[in-house]
Amino acid sequence: MPNSQSTIKFGEARVKIENIVDIAKKDLDVELSQSVDFTNKIDSAIKFLDTLLQEDGVIYGVTTGYGDSVTVNVPLNLVPELPLHLTRFHGCGLGDMFSSFEGRAILATRLTSLSQGYSGVSWPLLELLKAFLQHDIVPVIPQEGSVGASGDLTPLSYVAGALVGERDVYYRGEIRNSLDVMNSLGLKPIVLRPKEGLAIMNGTAVMTAIACLAFDRSQYLAKLSARITALASLALKGNSHHFDEILFSVKPHIGQQQIATWIRNDLNHVDHPRNADRLQDRYSIRCAPHVIGVLQDSLPWFRQMIENELNSANDNPIIDGPGEHVLHGGHFYGGHIAMVMDSMKPAVANLADLADRQIASLVDTRYNNGLPSNLSMSEGERRYINHGFKAVQIGASAYTAEALKHTMPASVFSRSTECHNQDKVSMGTIAARDAMRVLQLTEQVLASALLAAVQGVRIRIANNELEHDTLPAPVMAMYDDICQFFEPLVDDRPLDKLLRFTVDAIQTQRWSLYE
Repeated sequence: MPNSQSTIKFGEARVKIENIVDIAKKDLDVELSQSVDFTNKIDSAIKFLDTLLQEDGVIYGVTTGYGDSVTVNVPLNLVPELPLHLTRFHGCGLGDMFSSFEGRAILATRLTSLSQGYSGVSWPLLELLKAFLQHDIVPVIPQEGSVGASGDLTPLSYVAGALVGERDVYYRGEIRNSLDVMNSLGLKPIVLRPKEGLAIMNGTAVMTAIACLAFDRSQYLAKLSARITALASLALKGNSHHFDEILFSVKPHIGQQQIATWIRNDLNHVDHPRNADRLQDRYSIRCAPHVIGVLQDSLPWFRQMIENELNSANDNPIIDGPGEHVLHGGHFYGGHIAMVMDSMKPAVANLADLADRQIASLVDTRYNNGLPSNLSMSEGERRYINHGFKAVQIGASAYTAEALKHTMPASVFSRSTECHNQDKVSMGTIAARDAMRVLQLTEQVLASALLAAVQGVRIRIANNELEHDTLPAPVMAMYDDICQFFEPLVDDRPLDKLLRFTVDAIQTQRWSLYE
């Protein structure tokens, strides 16, 4: 159950990215709206579909086969079985499974779309989706098998299959059959009505849910990269004038200006301006706002496109109950999410590349302005056998190279499939999965850079080249917190557990940045 008393009512206000993230974290409870407008949309769509069926109307995926089989008319006595067959024949997903955290985001995203009221779904289906979230029953969903149009058919079949009691779910730390879990809680599996198989599966919920989670992580990494740059500048005895307010006023990218302001404030530039021995620092410090600013300036349009998709009815056909229309189209196409994810990948990977170059300067005595080789604090003859951050820098370079490799856009690799019915597809889910991999690798680089920068600042403070108390309070608090779990690196020791702890701290957003 949620850790707070906050509740969101689906079918009322527009759902935000943060709502999906909070539901995934179990910090936000879910309910269905009881407003007259919402109930009328749901009730009228159900009534309209029932009337069409009674009148022997032709509805794609209800009285016809799916996809290229649209020309096949299904006998009315078999119509009730059709949606169950859809869930079954798409049960062919492979690859790793989405986590329970990601699965909750997928459930919440699908419920958001169905709650638009244009999918022809019944109250029992909406109520069961709500109950799955409330009881933390999460379908086990394979990551691979979607081309992103007709939506996320194969992965979402595992949601539909769980709701009918035929697939596995995560529940209380175990993987169990969904029917067993529902029986133990007094919940009834859904009997899919005509159109409900399509309504659950024929949409963009997987890619959009992952996009919401990716947005949240990328937004945090932009802030973290600014903080790491400030710490690296302090460690390198950099020139704080590179982030001057007047300087950035003449290049009016708002996000870039915001990054420069954050770094300038972190350096306490107004009260303690720092003049380096070099007139101009290397680009990985001096141009950091320009690199990070690309992501920061992209976040608003990322949000717009993700939230528009999130709050859309994106299955097919669309059922307009009040107007009594069945509208056949292609709203399952995930092109907007594909574009956002393909654009996010290089913007985030460039943060990895930036941080990797910052580490390279910190460890190299040719560029680090008097810091010891590889940031080792070993002294005397022992300094000849200790190697400090040498391997950490190699690792960061490896993570960076892999992140950059994954920036190839997925959306340009459309494949004609399903008897050339799905002859132009979005690849949005592959793009979203790629983005998550780029984020993971970048977080590993930033963890490495953060520890290296803290080690460098620690050395400056120990050598009386930097006064701890001249650091702004937020920077000081974060530095002190890291020093609590990161002991000075004097003699060599394995750092893998420390790095994993730091990556986890980044992914759980341990430090509040620039609130």
